[in-house]
Amino acid sequence: MSVQLFEPYQLRSVSFRNRIWVSPMCMYSAEEGIPQPWHMVHLGSRAAGGAGCVMAEATSVEPEGRISPSDAGLWNDEQVAAWRPITAFIRSQGAVPAVQLAHAGRKASTREPWYEVRGGVPLDEGGWIPKSVGEDRFVLSHNKPEMLAIEEIHELRDKWVSAARRALEAGFRFIEIHAAHGYLFHQFLSPLSNKRTDEYGGSFENRTRFLLEVTRAVREVWREDLPLAVRLSTTDWVEGGWDADQSVELARLLKKCGVDLIDCSSGGATPDAEIPVAPGYQVPNAARIRRESDVPVGVVGLITDPAQAEGILSRGDADVVLLGRASLDDPYWPIHAAVELGIEQPPLPKQYAWVKSAFGGRYRPNK
Repeated sequence: MSVQLFEPYQLRSVSFRNRIWVSPMCMYSAEEGIPQPWHMVHLGSRAAGGAGCVMAEATSVEPEGRISPSDAGLWNDEQVAAWRPITAFIRSQGAVPAVQLAHAGRKASTREPWYEVRGGVPLDEGGWIPKSVGEDRFVLSHNKPEMLAIEEIHELRDKWVSAARRALEAGFRFIEIHAAHGYLFHQFLSPLSNKRTDEYGGSFENRTRFLLEVTRAVREVWREDLPLAVRLSTTDWVEGGWDADQSVELARLLKKCGVDLIDCSSGGATPDAEIPVAPGYQVPNAARIRRESDVPVGVVGLITDPAQAEGILSRGDADVVLLGRASLDDPYWPIHAAVELGIEQPPLPKQYAWVKSAFGGRYRPNK
């Protein structure tokens, strides 16, 4: 019996060795947007651990779009040069290097999460005034944002295009546009945050306009043979907010823009959402988008067990699974999952695989 989790997956010209992808996770360890040795070890170990795709964290298209002063970026050539050895190592281990291009909007200029006192970074301590769909804070402790003018929205579109070009120069072979978790695009999408009365607010057509404009522009400069994804919060978990119905319709429009996969997450628009967190809690919306929008989907959200992950794929609820916290717990999750699911040759790097052939016996974790 085949195990779908370890079947190859193809998007455009890019072949992924399996359906286990590492979800983008902020490390808050860059300097002036430049990735550091930490990023090489963090991302590289998960490539060596057998993942099919390793996606770098939310990487900002401009300095003011960073969640914190320690976020990674792709707005200058120095950052491109620093990413190159990282993407090269990921590819050398058989994984596809990917990056999530992002802008935090009103959630920008906040302290790194390990600070005892959370909230916005004051201007006299290196913080900045965020730009957003409007002037409302996400929470009162954040810096008050300024509303983006129409011309600033158009300028931001061009910055996304420039970041996509740099991602290609940096060696990434797959990019994801971050439109989830209450960050800038999600701030435009959700009626809870978007109170604009111009062409970027009000109706579904207007609230989705910015994301669709950027997606089309990025697709024009991103190589035709390379895949493009969008991460969506498929629901705000708040009545009157963004929901699954709108996500289905948006996914259809994104497909027409050349998007190859929808990465399905949820939440983040408001701090008071009641989210029913449980294993696989985001799978139903992902399955619905896949079924009704006819576009491939990835799914995240407390996927920790190999049998659970295999079940999601075998039921046709998703095309790939993305691991966040499970990957942090175990960089070699794919290798251990392969053993558990009976794969005869787990995706061991050659530096480890020779031990099995030299000393005999089946590879087993922790032995």
